[in-house]
Amino acid sequence: MCKSTIYDARNNFSALVKIAESGEPVELTRHDKPVAVIISWEDYKKNSSKGDFCQWLSDFKKENAEILKDFDGLPLPPREYPDKAYENKIKNIWSE
Repeated sequence: MCKSTIYDARNNFSALVKIAESGEPVELTRHDKPVAVIISWEDYKKNSSKGDFCQWLSDFKKENAEILKDFDGLPLPPREYPDKAYENKIKNIWSE
């Protein structure tokens, strides 16, 4: 990946765009910290065409409403439990 400071990017923007068009992302930095990236239109389209997650979730809920109604009101098990008693309580709910 090519790197450039914001200051240098102002003076060499056309050259950086050509680099991005060739398929190599250009990282823009300020005070040695990355702040932005210049990418080609093709790379942008590939990455942005994944769709909107919220729309996907909404569609998923509509398409699977019949199945999901069985889970209404059930707490989702967390990745970690605060204590053993809470863990047992949640496991009992899910085993019913």
